[in-house]
Amino acid sequence: MSLIPVSDIVSQVSTKVNIHSNQFFGFGGDVGWQAILQLFTVGFFFVIMFYGQRLQMRVMMKDVEGSLLKLKNIKDEGRKNAIDTLKEVGKSTVDIAPRVDRCLDYFTISPQGMDPAGIVDKLDHILDVRDQRIKDDVKIIAPQCEGTQLNNMENTLEAAMALNYIYKIVRHYYIQSKKTMSLYVVMQLQMILPIVMKEAEAYSAALKAFSLGQPIGDSVGPLIASKLMLGQEIRKVHKDCVVASVPFEGRTALIMKAEGPGGNVGKPGDAIETIIEENEGKIAMLIMIDAGLKLEGENVGDVSEGIGSAIGGPGVDAFKIEEKLVKYKIPINAIIIKEDIGDAVSPMRKEIHNAADKAIERVRELVVERTKEGDTVIIFGVGNSIGVGQ
Repeated sequence: MSLIPVSDIVSQVSTKVNIHSNQFFGFGGDVGWQAILQLFTVGFFFVIMFYGQRLQMRVMMKDVEGSLLKLKNIKDEGRKNAIDTLKEVGKSTVDIAPRVDRCLDYFTISPQGMDPAGIVDKLDHILDVRDQRIKDDVKIIAPQCEGTQLNNMENTLEAAMALNYIYKIVRHYYIQSKKTMSLYVVMQLQMILPIVMKEAEAYSAALKAFSLGQPIGDSVGPLIASKLMLGQEIRKVHKDCVVASVPFEGRTALIMKAEGPGGNVGKPGDAIETIIEENEGKIAMLIMIDAGLKLEGENVGDVSEGIGSAIGGPGVDAFKIEEKLVKYKIPINAIIIKEDIGDAVSPMRKEIHNAADKAIERVRELVVERTKEGDTVIIFGVGNSIGVGQ
């Protein structure tokens, strides 16, 4: 019997192993790996189908959690700044932190609107009470605050209140979505978070501006009025507003603004009502100048003209102004300076400051083109007069 070489036996075994491997994985090595990849893809598809929503929710929750942590830091920093500023300015000798924390949780309930008759007066009363309550609390927290400082500290406290409220609302919906495991709640929260964060950062910048008494973007209206009334005799009208009679392009311009340089918006509705009644039948036109929210793509500091009451807030002042305008058939024109939401409550940018002179030129054109010589016009610079005197 002849002996078979060992090398031949090894060769035959290797060949059989390769054949069995190919049979297990497919007709060839490449085809086998394709089958594995296909199996993995099908498995991944089933995992995504049954657990994809949970994975997506975890990613969203992580994103919201990061923003919530950032919001908490902003809120805590705002609270600390408010306490430090009130303590420094008010010369308080006791711990004011508990009292400030009480103020941060203040809320305002809107009047009942089932029967809308008289709701404006009700809302006006509620807002007056709220404003006086915060002023009284500032006096208790910071006994040495008076006049301009009192208004600035009130604005500082309100900015801290806004930050606290934003944080609590976001936290509420975050915990709610976590408890219910609702993808749609957390999805909506994640979608609006960029805007919410932008607003929170703006209020954080506002808090610093108020504590230092710096003009903010919303002060551009009072700044324009201040430029127009510079050097003229000024008198106070109604609550925290001032007026000056100024010769203007052959007309008489009654220039109005909130009294500064403290953080103050006054009550433009009551002030304009008073001036219109004092000059019954003599007002040829009302021009209102205010900061306006710009659209994305527009430039900060752009000046635009329009018609209507250029004033924000809950609508009480606009209602009062419009009632008098209708009664005396007075035309109303508006000029706005375009700003972002962050610019409006942050220290005034150079572009906004420079826009004041452009707006004044627009006012001149409006007065010359739409009134006659000898007419009387009202020009009101709407906004917060912080850092802007008369």
